[in-house]
Amino acid sequence: MSETAAIPKFACPACGGEAVWNPAKQKLVCPFCGTESPAKLDEATGGIVEHDLVAALRGIADEARGWKADKRQVKCSSCNAISVFDPARQAQNCEFCGSAQLVPYEEVKPAFRPESVLPFVVSEPAARDRIRQWYGKLWLAPNALKRRALTDKVNGVYLPYWTFDAQADAQWTADAGHYYYTTETYTEGGQTRTRQVRHVRWEPAAGRLSHFFDDDLVCASVGVRPALLRGIEPFPTRELEAYDPGYVAGWVVERYQIDLVGAAQRARAAMDGKVAQMCAQQVPGDTYRNLAVRTTYSRQTFKHILAPVWLMSYTYGRRAFQCVQNGVTGAIDGEYPKSPWKIALIVLALFIVVVIVLSASGK
Repeated sequence: MSETAAIPKFACPACGGEAVWNPAKQKLVCPFCGTESPAKLDEATGGIVEHDLVAALRGIADEARGWKADKRQVKCSSCNAISVFDPARQAQNCEFCGSAQLVPYEEVKPAFRPESVLPFVVSEPAARDRIRQWYGKLWLAPNALKRRALTDKVNGVYLPYWTFDAQADAQWTADAGHYYYTTETYTEGGQTRTRQVRHVRWEPAAGRLSHFFDDDLVCASVGVRPALLRGIEPFPTRELEAYDPGYVAGWVVERYQIDLVGAAQRARAAMDGKVAQMCAQQVPGDTYRNLAVRTTYSRQTFKHILAPVWLMSYTYGRRAFQCVQNGVTGAIDGEYPKSPWKIALIVLALFIVVVIVLSASGK
């Protein structure tokens, strides 16, 4: 990949080694001699900028492309994730699925550069401790899996996200339903009884809604399962820093594979759904039907950001699993195998309880 504005590596002022971003210290730290560089990176590109979405969809400027540092890219033939890392780093296995099927990746045009980043806050030791605690709460997991949590490799990666802002102004119409009850008389077992019967009175209703969407996230990763990412979101986008190569020095970055057009479509669909839900909440009465919403969007802007996660990918038996942790908040979600023996014990315990209850009721 050719770069338009490559910059030198972050050399340690003491020994000349390459410094990397340290989450615990929030500084660039030399892994060889431990020398810390100033916390304030002076190569930052400036403030956080919101870009006009409509103008960008017509053509993204070339000056917004490239990583501003020398990078290598490889694509995993197994999970299709594209990893971006420093040239000196030798990738043996995919950071996302553990596969060794890595091939060099060359793109015709440099990727759209992230302009803001959430630096890692959770350090690797803290991330590993949280994963151990999470494993400890998984009663159905095999005991062998919990022991593996002490040794499995935890990878820190930056995932690509798009954020979208928009002002939504909607008008809605619906039939508002109001419950009312009447008393009904009926016969059961030769006896006359009464009961309350619910009815619905329908009335036309209409209203307006104004809502501003701020930093709605669309993940552009293919290396991490979407359901797991939803489990650790949101990321605190108010803490974003202007992109600086120093923040990702020594870390693996996943290149986005959902482009701006695809991400904007997903964001609009999600916003439409949220607007419909908010309009439904405005409908008076007890229920509704025939809700129709007409929405216009303005002040549409976007950003391309990098969000940090700690990722553990492992196999158990013949199945692959992932555990992912938010690199800022520490929130965890993951997949894990279930012990058939423990499931059998639960089924047996429930069976015994049912037998006891039935025996007691039969007396």
